[in-house]
Amino acid sequence: MPMKPKRPCRYPGCPGLCERGQVYCPEHIQWSGDRLRGGADARGYNAKWRRERAAFLRRHPLCVKCQREGRLTPATVVDHIIPHRGDQTLFWDESNWQPLCKSCHDKKTGSGM
Repeated sequence: MPMKPKRPCRYPGCPGLCERGQVYCPEHIQWSGDRLRGGADARGYNAKWRRERAAFLRRHPLCVKCQREGRLTPATVVDHIIPHRGDQTLFWDESNWQPLCKSCHDKKTGSGM
């Protein structure tokens, strides 16, 4: 089976290539957000979280921000109202969770993606 070609490094102007699964070349790996803060699993977003998230979204299927504006939009994200910043007590506190659609979550977090 042929191997996938290497991808260009995301560092601006870098001509380097990245191994599969990487977004920065070895010279610029320090720019990786996951390297600085840990991957999703390291931050607690593991299989247990995925189960709890799915159960929460079944119980709360609509985006709370859209509902406040009179729209009915399916929720796809469980947002931490107060960012947990690694605090596992706050991470698992369901009173700190809210169902949001991706658009509302992106606006709240400022990612805009």
